[in-house]
Parts: sequence; structure tokens; C-alpha cells
Amino acid sequence: MQLPQFRPSGEDRGIAGLPIRLVVSFVVGTAVLGVMLSMVSGVGALTTAELDARPTPDVIEAGAQTVTVEVVDPNGQSVSDVAVVLSPETAGLERGGPVVARTDASGVATFEVTATLTATSGQGTLGIAIKAPNGDYADRRANTNILVVR
Repeated sequence: MQLPQFRPSGEDRGIAGLPIRLVVSFVVGTAVLGVMLSMVSGVGALTTAELDARPTPDVIEAGAQTVTVEVVDPNGQSVSDVAVVLSPETAGLERGGPVVARTDASGVATFEVTATLTATSGQGTLGIAIKAPNGDYADRRANTNILVVR
């Protein structure tokens, strides 16, 4: 025994032969998912600009060195009053821990560092992290590392 099917207008097919209820559910679900994802990222995430670090030089020899890091926004404009952290990764720093400097009015942070390598390594890296000054900026992507060589 088959049950009768209810068809209000006699046509129950939507796009490409799919049931109309499925098409409506898909469209509404997609819209709701988009709203939920924008809430997860936060309202401020839509208005923040990504900062980038440009170290000079980006390759140094082990020993005492002066390194400058320019912090720029997506348009290439320098950003002042940003905390820049230079930290040991596979290369070391003489004092062991990370070194912090702030960018000046021209967007440049200057570091006086002594980079070290282990006796068995021919090269290593120093990492750069940026702490944005306020809610207008973010640093989510990886920055250029500084390569330390013998």
C-alpha cells in the first residue's frame, strides 16, 4: 500500500530536478553558516590590517650585528610604535631569550644582537614577531626570518 504524496501546486521540483525543499534548505543553511562564521572571526577582524616585517639584512653572520626591522601595513606604509620581538629559533642569541624593540616614527626597530650557532650547525634562524599597537592591526601570517650563517 502506498501513501498519497502531498503536492500543493503539482510541481515539487526545484533547480536541476532537486526537490524544492532541499534547495530552500540549502540556500538558508548557506546564509546562516556565513553569518555564524563572521561571528567567530569577530567583528573587528573585518577592519584589521595585516602587518608585515621587513628585516635588513635578512642574512647575517654569527657574532655581533645590527639588524633593523621595518614594519609595514598592506599598502607598504611604515607603522610606528609597534613592538617587534626578535627571538631565537634554530640560531641563538647571546643573552638567550628574545629581544624587544619598538618602531620609531619611520616604522623601523633597531636591534643590537649577538647571534650564535651551535658547534655542529652551519646556519640557523632568528624569528620575528610583531605586537600590533591597537585593534586596527593584526599579525596573523608568518614573518620573514633572519638567517644566521657562519
